Amino acid sequence: MRNLRRSISVFLLGAGVAAAADISFYVAPCVDPETGCEAGDLDLARWALQSWEAASQGKVHFVETKDRNAALFRFVWTSPAEGLYGETVPMDVHGQRGAQIYIVNTTRGLTDHLMRDTIVYLTCLHESGHALGLSHTDQFADIMYYFGYGGDTNEYFGRYRRKLMSREDIRKNSGLSAADIRRLAAVLAAR
Repeated sequence: MRNLRRSISVFLLGAGVAAAADISFYVAPCVDPETGCEAGDLDLARWALQSWEAASQGKVHFVETKDRNAALFRFVWTSPAEGLYGETVPMDVHGQRGAQIYIVNTTRGLTDHLMRDTIVYLTCLHESGHALGLSHTDQFADIMYYFGYGGDTNEYFGRYRRKLMSREDIRKNSGLSAADIRRLAAVLAAR
């Protein structure tokens, strides 16, 4: 996960979003085989947002749109040639702060499909955390952990993977630490 170091920490929703905000999002279809995206990856992005929504205790509500240009959060699948797990880039969406969330599938060659889904899901979770305003941490237990501090990337993903017996278990295991949830509450309270 060395490449998450290049993720941008942005505070997108700091001001201007009302309490119990509806945040529109768009998940690009898997149309370019170079990205390694699979049809089920769209659900992994959605599940990541559902985890943050649940953690917000009603302060954030995500609403999917098919209109890419109207979405505040936009998940885009990019080629592994980019060399990143993911990156979040701030953008203006009709006068509101939004985020383009690039997800890079670096899982080619993995034979454990649940490990593949783990990596894609946790990358979606981490990058959408940036879009919500969370910065990196130095705590290995956090989804917002920054690998610039070191750490065993195989164990980072492996500890989550060990919680899964089936793909559906991803929906039952948010991947958020107690500290991630507290930091989200603090960011939302500050807006």
